[in-house]
Amino acid sequence: MATRILASLFLAALALPTPAQHLTADGAPQTFHFLTEQYFDEYFGFNPTAGTAAGFHRYDVELDDFSAASIANQVAWLHSVDKKLAPIDPKALDAADAADLQILVNSIHSQLLSLETIRLWEKNPDTYSTGITNAAFTIMEREYASANIRLRSVVSREQKMPQVLLDARKNLKNPPRIYTEIALQQVDGDISFFQNDVPAAFTSATDDKAKADFARTNAAVIQALKDYAAWLKSDLLPRSNGDYKLGADTYAKKLLYDEMVDIPLDHLLEVAYTDLHKNQADFARIAKEVDPAKTPQQVLAELGALHPAPDQLLNTFQQTFNSLTSFIRDHHIITIPSNVQPVLEETPPFERATTFASMDSPGPFETHSTKAYFNVTLPEKDWPAAKTADYMTAFNVGTIVSTSVHEAFPGHYVQFLYSTVFPSKIRKLIGANTNIEGWAHYCEQMMIEAGYAAAPPDATPDQVKQARLIHLGQLQDALLRDARFVVAIKLHTGQLTFDQAVDFFVTEGYQPHETGLVETKRGTADATYLYYTVGKLQIMKLRDDLKKKQGAAFSLQQFHDTFLKQGPMPLKLIRKAMLHDDSPTL
Repeated sequence: MATRILASLFLAALALPTPAQHLTADGAPQTFHFLTEQYFDEYFGFNPTAGTAAGFHRYDVELDDFSAASIANQVAWLHSVDKKLAPIDPKALDAADAADLQILVNSIHSQLLSLETIRLWEKNPDTYSTGITNAAFTIMEREYASANIRLRSVVSREQKMPQVLLDARKNLKNPPRIYTEIALQQVDGDISFFQNDVPAAFTSATDDKAKADFARTNAAVIQALKDYAAWLKSDLLPRSNGDYKLGADTYAKKLLYDEMVDIPLDHLLEVAYTDLHKNQADFARIAKEVDPAKTPQQVLAELGALHPAPDQLLNTFQQTFNSLTSFIRDHHIITIPSNVQPVLEETPPFERATTFASMDSPGPFETHSTKAYFNVTLPEKDWPAAKTADYMTAFNVGTIVSTSVHEAFPGHYVQFLYSTVFPSKIRKLIGANTNIEGWAHYCEQMMIEAGYAAAPPDATPDQVKQARLIHLGQLQDALLRDARFVVAIKLHTGQLTFDQAVDFFVTEGYQPHETGLVETKRGTADATYLYYTVGKLQIMKLRDDLKKKQGAAFSLQQFHDTFLKQGPMPLKLIRKAMLHDDSPTL
């Protein structure tokens, strides 16, 4: 609180000009840096769970307030910050600060669009139940402090959680039926999480008062979630007749604010279909090379059968990590800043229902628990053999390579290793998904193109076949992201129904029906999940344009090193920093 009081006094002393004026080079940098610090202090006050995840633990005892009054206060605050930033002339800043100013302003506009126009706080009941679950999880997942300290923080947050679920009942107005159905599917897992996983995380706590308080608050949260589940089913579901579609105008604004993508939606669809058809043609060609007598789908089924035994899965990922890092260094793909690899472990029980594999890296300002974990969900030991065999097809030789590249080397884990050199607080805390996920998806294709997993010159027929199957695995993942690209736009502009979107994933994206269903459900809320392919294509164009400009002097390793050092900002700004122009990103 003292920090905020001092900040307010300092702002008064600044006597900021009105938006009609412009701050000159004498005052713009200092004002911008001050306002940035104040912004994040206030931002995490409204979003304490995000503060914990980022490594700012002074927010650990607070819980995100979803009351209508708090949301109104947040909207008013965002508008006030926007007005304070408006007088800063970007030309009065150096190039890095000017880019950061644009990132921050866009982020504010995105939040206002979400709160005032999209209004998921009125439409998505899962926002509340999953929100409180995540608030506990961010304290549990990393041992940044003793069990006693973290347990006291959980107790403080749990005391406020029943009120969040009461606020949900006041806020939710005619949500889309699919949102309420998803919330109902998730809520049993949320209840189980508080019944089993939260207590298990604090068995080493010795503070008797905290343990007694936790027994009370945890029981109250469990009951509140059960009541919420009953209300969802009996009250909210029958009156859930709202529309999840954003519409073309709002969709275009969200892309602009989140990703600085200002390309018309119809042109984006042309880009999407071009990449989809290219990957389908490549898939058919390589499948024919594997076995001319089989259809591409039959070859894909053959790929699914090539997987390690369950008890060898973690070891297989470890061997793949070792192989990838050796290849990256030997072929000068990118500088890996550390020899420390992520810790391989089984996915925690409370995450196993929703993920096969994931990278859990600490926040950029976490100083006490800096290990990164690569989590793998193994089949349960009591499963029948047929279920285990079906499950393990998700860990075939192609998927293991693609997942290892995307999540670890040189994907998200290497991004995390570079976060220590990101040039500003803004770039450490605000990221564009076209950069973050676009990089990881780009790496999947780039590593295959660079020759990773290729058959050696003296390869046996079996080695040649396996190399081709691994390439097919990469292409199937690319087709999944291509399908997201098309579905995202068409679903939210009314060009595809929900069922048609599911079919598109199956027929055009080469995915199982169940995957198509899950992916379409995700797309109703994660409206811009086209960012994987959009980002990949933007990075590839940037690489090609830089190569043309530099000619023989171009270095793939230098390109990758320079790219990651910029931080996860939109590709439009990356291009300006690396090419020094405003040429098109696609």
